[in-house]
Amino acid sequence: MNIGIVGVPQVGKSTFYRLLTQTEPEASKGKATVGIARVPDARIDYLSAFYRPRKTTYAKINVTDIPGLEPGRSGEFLSALKDIDAMVVVLRAFEAQHVPTRFEDGINPYAELHEVINELTITDWAMADTRLSRLRKGAKQAQTAQDIALFTRIAEQLEQGVPLRRQSLTKEERLQLQGITFYSDLPLIVVVNTDEEELLSGQYPGKMDVAAWCEAEHAPYLEICAQVEMEIAELPEEDRQAFMQDLGITESGLARLARAAYAHLGLISFFTVGEDEVKAWTIRQGTTAKQAAGKIHSDIERGFIRAEVVSYHDFTAYGGQKLKEHAVLRLEGKEYVMQDGDIVNFRFNV
Repeated sequence: MNIGIVGVPQVGKSTFYRLLTQTEPEASKGKATVGIARVPDARIDYLSAFYRPRKTTYAKINVTDIPGLEPGRSGEFLSALKDIDAMVVVLRAFEAQHVPTRFEDGINPYAELHEVINELTITDWAMADTRLSRLRKGAKQAQTAQDIALFTRIAEQLEQGVPLRRQSLTKEERLQLQGITFYSDLPLIVVVNTDEEELLSGQYPGKMDVAAWCEAEHAPYLEICAQVEMEIAELPEEDRQAFMQDLGITESGLARLARAAYAHLGLISFFTVGEDEVKAWTIRQGTTAKQAAGKIHSDIERGFIRAEVVSYHDFTAYGGQKLKEHAVLRLEGKEYVMQDGDIVNFRFNV
């Protein structure tokens, strides 16, 4: 999974990037930085403690810290969005004397959110309008006429400020748009970057407006104090839990973001286990057992026979013991639809 951290300048994107990847963003100004975040998963922790494998592999998220968006100067910003699966829009709610406010009325995360959305929508309008001009110069074929009608409607609504995600498109029209990246159609996750006082109080400027917008757009919405979580992450393991409890933090920002991203994008995890390796694999909801086998290796998918499956819940309920006797270890065929937390051993022959 590839996510891009976006936002206007000086909202704490780089701090959030460090929190997720535990690495420093590259110093080159105006350039995107790519890193890897390991997805925390208590299920992997349990399975690793049970099997004591030589290697434990968590699911990973590719994280791109994208240059701050400046309206009218978004070239590098937009080029870095081409290969991502979801945008994490970081908004500033924190007070900091050394960081100037962007608006005359002070801190305004809701206005920042609209800056980002408006810039994406304007860019999409320009792209749709250019595409429409080219289509009109082409041959008058039936397919071209359909495309002209579609892009005309899309461009008109974009010009009125309606992002593509809010436009009513049929499945057939979506197919017509395959291969074209519309930035205002990318999945969104909103992260409000608070300060410690706001984290404790749960209040900050514009909270109701941001929350209402996210609810209307069906966008996941998180409140995270990136600076405090960075400081906690740098503490010895034995001290972290106490500090998190003092601040009312039940789980890390990375864990919350990963859960929101997986749910929003329709992703789940299954596990392969053994003495060599315990590993998490990321797949889309609805993936069959045979397709999941191909995630590991194409030979396993091609020679698929059966999948030995036990749910993580059943595995832990019986302590990983006598699973066959308890009738929780099942043999599933190639059309079995994988479930989140399935522990699988694929039988295959090539």
